[in-house]
Amino acid sequence: MHAAVSPEQAARLGRDLTPVGAEKLGNGRDIPAWTGGLAKDETHVPGSFHKDPFAADQVRFRITAANMDEHKARLSAGQQALLRQFPDMYLDVYPTRRSASYPDYVYAGIKKNATRAELMRYGAGVTGATMSSPFPIPQNGLEVLWNHTLRFRGHTLSYQAVATSVNANGGRMDVLRDYQYLVRYSELEAEPEDIDNTIFLLKRRTMAPAQLAGQITLVHETLEQLRSPRRSWVYVPGQRRLRRTPDLAYDTSDVNTNHIRTIDQVDMFNGAPDYYDWELIGKQELYIPYNAYRVHQGTLSINDIVGRQHLNSEHLRYEAHRVWVIEAHLRVGFQHEYAKRRYYVDEDSWSIVYAEEYNADGELLQVTESHTINYYDVQLVYPTLEVTYDFPSRRFYVEGLDNERSSTLDFSKPLTVRDFDTSAVRREATR
Repeated sequence: MHAAVSPEQAARLGRDLTPVGAEKLGNGRDIPAWTGGLAKDETHVPGSFHKDPFAADQVRFRITAANMDEHKARLSAGQQALLRQFPDMYLDVYPTRRSASYPDYVYAGIKKNATRAELMRYGAGVTGATMSSPFPIPQNGLEVLWNHTLRFRGHTLSYQAVATSVNANGGRMDVLRDYQYLVRYSELEAEPEDIDNTIFLLKRRTMAPAQLAGQITLVHETLEQLRSPRRSWVYVPGQRRLRRTPDLAYDTSDVNTNHIRTIDQVDMFNGAPDYYDWELIGKQELYIPYNAYRVHQGTLSINDIVGRQHLNSEHLRYEAHRVWVIEAHLRVGFQHEYAKRRYYVDEDSWSIVYAEEYNADGELLQVTESHTINYYDVQLVYPTLEVTYDFPSRRFYVEGLDNERSSTLDFSKPLTVRDFDTSAVRREATR
């Protein structure tokens, strides 16, 4: 196991480091100092779309395939590949707003984690941590990865959104789903032994199209996934029974993405990291999707956002930020569709904002972007949109499209553990 940091190191949090472990100072050019992020908005109506606090910002410059060599040092390999493949795609770069903020009790939890959290063998899990990211002063790539996996995402989360897969000819398949989360890892005043080895509980119900409506997936996501793998069930209306699904892990094809992604690509990366050796490359300044309030609006339609080959660049916002860069290399004796994976993790939120997947020959197969916002009604950073581009098939997949709905993510709905047991799902399925 890897040891936690000393109290002297942890004392840097809130001083030269932000309470989550980012560098508080800016770079003296276009990345400003962090001064607290967005304040909590007590007037925001739960479930309503979030107004853009930076709507008056003007585009600083635009990056295209024609001029990207001038900006190459701040573009990921995947972003460069996308610009080369789609000449009409562009990145509008806006002023950098270090908007990430969390409640004070989350900051307190992170500071407590810093001196007591430890990695399990093979990085299979984390001990001694609750609430949020366990390693605010990371020493290796696995610690950075677990900071993403266990980042604070509220206590309960409810929403409906469309996910769509787009084929090489621009044809689309839209699926509407209802999502309910209960995050046990972040329970208030919980100690590590109180959360029953659980990160979160998820119930997802398909609402449309008609031929898929009524299917329910139930997931109990565990913290230590080697000795106690995640538990999952699926209810299929035609079969009229809830059955266990033992293979929802690693590179099992994710049917919900029309087989564009693997199961462990959900939320950029999830599950046990033991198939890979993880390397911490270091920090880098990049242009990343950030403060994506322009695309997080009920006034936009899915057609406004999703084009025939890629997302509509008009509605996307990129900013200069510092990211942690980690790489995963497939371990000898293990098999996975992706031999190498590279992740770029926002220092202010521990959210993976870019993911790149490579085959054994070093060819880039996929790029995923996470377009995040600060949900300032609860103060947390979370994706409003994720998109995965598959280069070999020229297809892409988008999820989080709640724009044609009357509401968006609601962090206030009361949910309990009993809402996520198998009996509750059976009752819901037969109603």
